[in-house]
Order: sequence, then C-alpha cells, then structure tokens
Amino acid sequence: MSGILDGKRILVSGLLTEHSIAFHAAKVAQEEGADVVLTGFGRISLVERTAQRLPKPAPVVELDVTSPEQLDGLAAAVGDHVTGLDGIVHSVAFGPRGVFDFLTADWDDVATAVRVSAFSYKDLVMACLPLMPRGGSVVGLTFDATRAWPHYDWMGVAKAALESTNRYLARDLGDRDIRCNLVAAGPILSLAAKSIPGFGDLAEAWERQSPLPWDLKDPEPVGRSVVGLLSDFFPKTTGQIVHVDGGVHMVGA
Repeated sequence: MSGILDGKRILVSGLLTEHSIAFHAAKVAQEEGADVVLTGFGRISLVERTAQRLPKPAPVVELDVTSPEQLDGLAAAVGDHVTGLDGIVHSVAFGPRGVFDFLTADWDDVATAVRVSAFSYKDLVMACLPLMPRGGSVVGLTFDATRAWPHYDWMGVAKAALESTNRYLARDLGDRDIRCNLVAAGPILSLAAKSIPGFGDLAEAWERQSPLPWDLKDPEPVGRSVVGLLSDFFPKTTGQIVHVDGGVHMVGA
C-alpha cells in the first residue's frame, strides 16, 4: 500500500534525540513514503546518530536559524540530497533561562527567544522557497499561546509571535500554493522540556486535566498529526492551529 506522503520530499528541522517531536515527524513521514532531510544545530554528531535510528538513515544539514550565511546556503545544501521540497517542518525553539521569569527578564534574552522560536519560522520558509516552485506544506510546532501557563512566561509570548507569524505566512504564500499550519502539542518529556523550570508541575496538571489519556513520553501522536498536515489530505487548510494535546485546550480548570 502507498503512504500519504509517497514521493514527497520533506525537510525536518530541529531534530536532536529520539524523544523529540521532530524525530517522530520524520519517522512517520518516512513510513508514509517521504524522502526526509534533517537539519540540526550544535550537537551535529548526536543528530547524525539519531538520524541513523530512523527507518531509513536520513542526511543531516547543519543549520543555525540565526545565521544569515547558513540560511542563504540552505537551499543549495538541501539540494545536494533532494531535487526540491514538498514540505517543511519547523521544530525549533529556544529561550535563555532568564525568559522563564516574566517580571525580571531582560530584552536581550527575550529577543533571543523571539528570534529563534518565531522569526526563524519565516526565515526557514523563505530560505527554502527556491526548492518549492510547485507549492507545498509548512508545519510548525507551538505550545498553545492563548493562555498564560505557569512558568512558561516569555516563551509563551514567543509562541504567540510564532502563531501570528504563521497567519501572515499563510496569507502571503497562498498565491504560491504553500499552506502554513501549526500543531499545538501538549507537553512532551524531551531534552528541551527538561530545561523549562517547573515543567513537572505543568506535566502533572496536564495528566490530570486531559480528557484523553496523555502520555508525556509518547511524541508519536503529534508526529502523526504533523504528517497529516504535510499530506494532500488538507489541500485548502492554511493559517490554522491543530491542537494535539488530549483536549486540554478546551476544558476549564
């Protein structure tokens, strides 16, 4: 049987370990027939080892989303592995520790969080546009920015900027037949999550309030939703946020 991404070429950014949403998006994409290229930053040897654990080993391109030089060279670097792109997954976020204290955070830390977590979404897509002459699908990862979550603070503001960025990208790239959507994931016990102060409190509340059972150690449901949005099954859906959080976004306290 053919998969829903048969023949698609997908770039997945932000992969680090097997516990990341990016890994499971790449894994499900391959299982559904896609050719996948990965980007990583910093710990490239770890990313390359993780890439070997996918159903098919995937090439890794180094990308610092704050580097104009690397962004300028991204299309050529990806083009060494695939002839074009049909989809992009943005799974990049970072905030210095100071952003997790709302009242005392300084602008330099907040600016870093917004640049890496939100502005990079636009930069990544624009860097890849030469590879998408026939259109395609862009999917980013967010954490519901409609609420003020405990401990999340300026990262919540950065995610709100990401969600707004998604709408403007959807507006401006529609005439190129490029769809832009986000998946708002519930908390996943990844390496990045461990750097968030108070993550355990948030996770505990999630497990208690989620109408559907929520497994902090299982990123695959989120990865499957990402792949669904990358596919042609949502040909006229853009500018949307799909919640994959067990239903927490729609219940009260």
